[in-house]
Amino acid sequence: MSHQQFLSKRSIKLLFLFIVMVLLVMGFLVSVLKTISSDRRLPPHTSVIHDRALRGAIVSGDDFTLSRSNKTYEATVHARSIDPEKKELFIRLFAIYSGMDEAEVRRAFLDRKGRPKRGFVTLSKTLDASTAIQLKSLARKLRRMGVFRSFVNRRGIPTLYGLDILENGELREFPLRDTLTPALGYVRAKNVGRYSEIFGVKGLEKRYEKYLNKTQNGLVRGMRDVIGTIIRNKNSQYVPRKDGYSVHLNIPLALQKRVEATLDRMKRETGAKEIVAAVMETRTGRLLALASSERYDPAHITRKDISKLQPKFTEYPYEPGSVIKPLTLALALDHGRVTPQTWFNTYNGGPFYISKRQKITDDEAFDSLTATDIIVHSSNIGISQIAWRLSGKEMYDGFRAFGLGQRTGIDLSRELPGRIKPAWKLEKKPHRANQAYGYGMQATFIQLLQAHNVFNNNGRLVPPRIVDYLESYDGRKFRLRETQAQSRQVIQPATARAMKKILKKVVSEGTGVAARYPGLEIGGKTGTAHIAIKGHYVKRYNSSFFGFANDDKGHRYEIGVLVIEASKYHKYFASQSAVPTFKSIVDNLVELNYLAPNLTPEQRAEMLAKEKKRRELARKKQQERTRKIKELLRQQRQEIRRKAREHRPAVKPRSRPVRHYRPPRPAPRKRPTPHEALPDMF
Repeated sequence: MSHQQFLSKRSIKLLFLFIVMVLLVMGFLVSVLKTISSDRRLPPHTSVIHDRALRGAIVSGDDFTLSRSNKTYEATVHARSIDPEKKELFIRLFAIYSGMDEAEVRRAFLDRKGRPKRGFVTLSKTLDASTAIQLKSLARKLRRMGVFRSFVNRRGIPTLYGLDILENGELREFPLRDTLTPALGYVRAKNVGRYSEIFGVKGLEKRYEKYLNKTQNGLVRGMRDVIGTIIRNKNSQYVPRKDGYSVHLNIPLALQKRVEATLDRMKRETGAKEIVAAVMETRTGRLLALASSERYDPAHITRKDISKLQPKFTEYPYEPGSVIKPLTLALALDHGRVTPQTWFNTYNGGPFYISKRQKITDDEAFDSLTATDIIVHSSNIGISQIAWRLSGKEMYDGFRAFGLGQRTGIDLSRELPGRIKPAWKLEKKPHRANQAYGYGMQATFIQLLQAHNVFNNNGRLVPPRIVDYLESYDGRKFRLRETQAQSRQVIQPATARAMKKILKKVVSEGTGVAARYPGLEIGGKTGTAHIAIKGHYVKRYNSSFFGFANDDKGHRYEIGVLVIEASKYHKYFASQSAVPTFKSIVDNLVELNYLAPNLTPEQRAEMLAKEKKRRELARKKQQERTRKIKELLRQQRQEIRRKAREHRPAVKPRSRPVRHYRPPRPAPRKRPTPHEALPDMF
């Protein structure tokens, strides 16, 4: 090989090595560039702690919490990170600390087919704050006990997981369960990422949604140390948590609970489908009670509660019947068409034709009645003739002024406006007469309560209000314009005084005598109306009573009662159902010092005697009910024993073994104690 060939081969080799070196350097540079540009998932230099805000609370007028929100936490663990030999220990300790059943914890480690899970296992999603703190303490103890072990993941990296306790949302609590439902309403949860948020669906929870959920989440952001703790200095960022506004109601819990108990008792006595009632402060429109006999627990709504979710106060328009008659007479008085002493021919109770084919009758037969007595004895014939002295437009405008056919503006999530006949139709006498005694129209319970309150408030209409004020997270109080009653004059004060006198006579002499209360000013009007189904009236009734209760110290209240479809004999009459309920609510107001009767010593003694007799009768009824229940249980036990004897297989009697006489054993000799053995030593 010549010298020149040798040099040529060496040059080729050097060139090859050079190219290889260049390629290696370029590969290294590309790798470095890729590493620099890619996300290496290094721990950040800063850390953030989130503090999520909570929904505001709803509080009664006497400062009892009706609904509130608390944070919830979830407990997760990786199934493969638990030492198989110590899994039972983990399950037992977790069940003790969380309050869960061991079987429930054990089922969490299995899938739907009963096979063991290999990934992350969610043990619970509804842990409260105190339980979460206890479980975090347990997690540290389990690490020290060696319950957790590392395992190799899919990337071939040894990984160690423990018991993780993470905040996952908020839970709405109702400490008093069904109190103030359905007006209080209920909520639902929606997932925003991994966090569960609450929003109102019905009632006050929905009506004040924008205030209850007017929140600002808090956070702390800053540089962290090696273990992840935020270093708080001038460069760290702090945003305070601001919870939603708390809604404070006018309704005190003490009165609300008593009224609810009264409605429950009257529902049993009348066999009603539902009873609703309200107590309103006459001057201000503040509702002190808004109760229904059909209530539910908002935290645990079941299928049988579906019919109870709709508040009948505002979402049940019905034909009110005779409670409309005072409104008709008030309009005629206010327009000067009649006076309280104007006489009308009532045709001995009818029949009285309001059209060629339509006739009406009265329950009581009178040849003639004054305008006052038409209300006292609830004459359909008389009130029809009074309505005919008004024009259709006057009647329509008057009913609208009383708030019928439109929403009252009460602070609930939904309110139906009801329906009254248009002015052009009321120009026809049959329609005017029909509406004068509460048929051919629809009104809600809260509309009638508002309208009847006019007579006790010098002719001024005040919208009813549930909420008193809102309170911010830092204790500031706000009153919304929409919650402040905007009153207006509906009829002249003189007309209101005349109507008030007539309504007092209804209680003293007419259909409302059961509402009388010595020492108090009581007045009102009963109403019993057929229920129409598919355009035909059936033998089912709505009974109502709207009235006032005043004392001589200036306390004035409007009280309304609606009894829906009472089924027991003659209990569908308002005088037998709605009026006694009204009287019981007045008793509650007196017992809680909302009203102070002006009684003579004789009246007070008589009332105490009646109350003692009533309580004794109630005690005897309770004893009789208890005796019947015990007797029923005894009969059921006897029946169970009888069936057990009938199905018991026959067993042959065994012969008794012969017992041989054995002499009794002598009593064991008592060993002397040291004190007895050596008495001289002590």
